[in-house]
Amino acid sequence: MLSREEILRHMQQASYRPLSYQELLDTLHVGEDQQGQFAKMIGRLQKDGEILKTRRDKYGLPEKMNTYRGVIKLSQRGHGIFTPEDADTGEVFIYGRNLNGAMHEDRVLVRLSERNGQRPEGEVIRAITRAHKELVGTFEKRRHATYVIPDDSRQIYPVYVKVDDRTKVRHGDKVLVRLTTWPDKNQYPEGQIVEVFGKKGQPGVDIQIVIKKHGLREGFSAAVLEEARRVDRPVAAAEVSGRRDLRRVRMVTIDGEDAKDLDDAVSIERVKVGYRLGVHIADVSHYVKEDSKLDKEACERGTSVYLVDKVLPMLPPELSNGICSLNAGQDRLAMSCLMDLDPSGKVRKYEIVPSVIHVQQRMTYTAVNRILDEDDAETLRSYPELIEDFRLMKELADILRAERMKRGALDFDFPEPKVIVDEKGFPLEIRVRSSGSGELLIEDFMIKANEVVAEHLLKNEAPALYRVHEKPEGDSLTRLNNVLGVFGHKLPENRINPQAFQKILAGIKGTPGEKTISLMLLRSMKHARYAPQALGHFGLASRFYCHFTSPIRRYPDLIVHRSLKLLLAGEMKGSRRAQLEKRMGYFGEHATIQEIKAEEAERDLVAIKKCQYMKQFIGEEFEATISSVLAFGFFVELPNTVEGLVHISSIQDDYYHFNDRTYTLTGSHGGKTYSIGDKVRVLLVKVDVDDVKIDFELVR
Repeated sequence: MLSREEILRHMQQASYRPLSYQELLDTLHVGEDQQGQFAKMIGRLQKDGEILKTRRDKYGLPEKMNTYRGVIKLSQRGHGIFTPEDADTGEVFIYGRNLNGAMHEDRVLVRLSERNGQRPEGEVIRAITRAHKELVGTFEKRRHATYVIPDDSRQIYPVYVKVDDRTKVRHGDKVLVRLTTWPDKNQYPEGQIVEVFGKKGQPGVDIQIVIKKHGLREGFSAAVLEEARRVDRPVAAAEVSGRRDLRRVRMVTIDGEDAKDLDDAVSIERVKVGYRLGVHIADVSHYVKEDSKLDKEACERGTSVYLVDKVLPMLPPELSNGICSLNAGQDRLAMSCLMDLDPSGKVRKYEIVPSVIHVQQRMTYTAVNRILDEDDAETLRSYPELIEDFRLMKELADILRAERMKRGALDFDFPEPKVIVDEKGFPLEIRVRSSGSGELLIEDFMIKANEVVAEHLLKNEAPALYRVHEKPEGDSLTRLNNVLGVFGHKLPENRINPQAFQKILAGIKGTPGEKTISLMLLRSMKHARYAPQALGHFGLASRFYCHFTSPIRRYPDLIVHRSLKLLLAGEMKGSRRAQLEKRMGYFGEHATIQEIKAEEAERDLVAIKKCQYMKQFIGEEFEATISSVLAFGFFVELPNTVEGLVHISSIQDDYYHFNDRTYTLTGSHGGKTYSIGDKVRVLLVKVDVDDVKIDFELVR
């Protein structure tokens, strides 16, 4: 029987015109005994959007009919931005009237219409795969209808529900609704309430709402756990055969105190050319076989998610904390990137090899920082045999970082919050995370290994996933320059490169508007994504970049490992290469979506925890900095990163006007002006945990 690939290849080679069903049967020589099976295959291809059926009952490939598959993202304003999977066409704008029932993050078929100036536009033909089968929202009970308003404003349709007497739900409750009827051009979706959470802001309830809202997966199925238990066994002699034995090489892991999934170990020695740096990464691909239950589950999750004090791992703990974790004192299988670098940080020679390693010491960032930044006597005495290694690591890391900054890498130094909670999940403290030499050197080494691996894959023309960060362009750049002009800066729109951004970051260092301008620069850039093409990484000023160093918690890294191993074994050819190439577009698109979900979930929960924490301080005063100014007031930020709004209606000493060119509020009579970066004293007056809002007023 013909395979899907053979059918598609035949249609690709056929003329432009679509083929009738009979023409497909004849040209593909499908016998009578195979026609039933062939019809099912055609049906599946049509359902997956790989072929289209015309109104005249003919079949053709989407790309030959100006139609493309990809993911659509909706705006709360009601329009969509469509990104094709495998096409040179950039983002496509979809008006609300042309969504035809598509929902946020659905995989859809879109037909392109004529360009409006430089922006391509299109219309959704139909949804191929629905991204969200369940939504979290607020139950609304009205006189003639009951419905759920999704919490995510990008889910633009209210969901109509019928409530029976068994469902104990009240107006305003947070609920989980399962969609039973999808929206189309003429109707809203319908659903069934499957879980009632109550009020959003309660500790314990909040994390469940965030998990459900973003469609994250918690536990693992019995079949996946059983597969994990089968591979969770000590490294056997047969597994070591054919690997580079690096067990005598002194190496360490360096992670946070509470880390359990240890992806990477590092080693260093001084050699004739300069330095020999070893970055040794857990060989997860040895245990998670392609298309196994573990693999399919990891692919579906895409990434581990870190929700304050709870981790939703990509792999079961038997692997993530067990046999795949590079635990000290135990033999582990790894993929090692061994690099010889000269005193300028240039890689003179490298090897990428399957290895067996034995980590000598599990180090923490705290301990390494005490050694390198504080010269702490007690810590120095605890690790006498490793002190020179750490000093040599810092020496090389400083060189690598300087080299990266010289070529234009961007260093956005935003304060990152760390939420400390009690056993019930209630926030006890909001701290600002700090980074010392330990964190920085691991970052520097991982970046260098990722660059070396990416270039290796590209040179060998191996199908892989690259980490892509494209340069800003178009409207976002114009808007950015309008704002930068207020602060006396401008980007050359005809010559956008990392150095231009870096120059502005250097110029604003230590100024009142530093954080705001940095944030604007960051928001002007496209979100980094995974793609089969090596399009470079603008933020790192890297020509080639991929993710190789975290296969325990990121699926794209696992894909990169598989490509490397096929290359090393001489098996990257023929049908195997073609099969991988075909799947890379989907892997990149799906991994990007899952990464964004994880980031949004993590931000959502931190914002809720900040509100829970601040509620106890209502009526107290704080020193704050104005972080942004808008027509309706300004946002202030406290030293612990908590932000809140000072509404213009609460500033009663004058009538204030907003200047959208200078981003200031100025009093009509007194002339007092509020600008970004100003220090103010504020009173905390209201905290709404359900809506995640904090309100301040100025203290006179």
